[in-house]
Amino acid sequence: MTDAPPSVRELRLVVTADDYDEALRFYRDVLGLPEQAAFSSPGGRVTILDAGRATLELTDPSHAAFIDDVEVGRRVAGHIRVAFQVDDSTAVTAKLAAAGAEVIAEPTRTPWNSLNSRLQAPGALQLTLFEELDD
Repeated sequence: MTDAPPSVRELRLVVTADDYDEALRFYRDVLGLPEQAAFSSPGGRVTILDAGRATLELTDPSHAAFIDDVEVGRRVAGHIRVAFQVDDSTAVTAKLAAAGAEVIAEPTRTPWNSLNSRLQAPGALQLTLFEELDD
C-alpha cells in the first residue's frame, strides 16, 4: 500500500429501475437514503441518494455461495448484491418488507458476528441488511 492519495473519490452504484417512482419511494422514503441531487432529461429522471460510506466487496463464486448459505441457506444471489449496514437489521427488515420488499431470509447471526437479512427489493436488487454485533 502506498501513501499516495486515492484516485477514486466515490463509488456510485447506478440502478436502472423500470418502476422509477416505486424504487425512489422505497430507497429514499422507506430505507431513508437522503436525496443528494436530482436531474431530468427529456422524458427521463435520475436521483442520486446518499448511502453513506461505500466499499467495493469482491468475492469469488465459492465464497459468494458460502455467504448465501450462511444468510439464506442456499445459493440465491446473482452477480450483484447490495449490502447496507443498519443499526437494527430486524426492525429495518420488517420496515422494508412492509413497504413491499420480499424477505428471502430473516436476520441470521453470521460467523463474522453480524446479524444479516436478505431481501428482494425494487430495481431488481437483492439486498443484505447487516447489523454489526458487539458480542
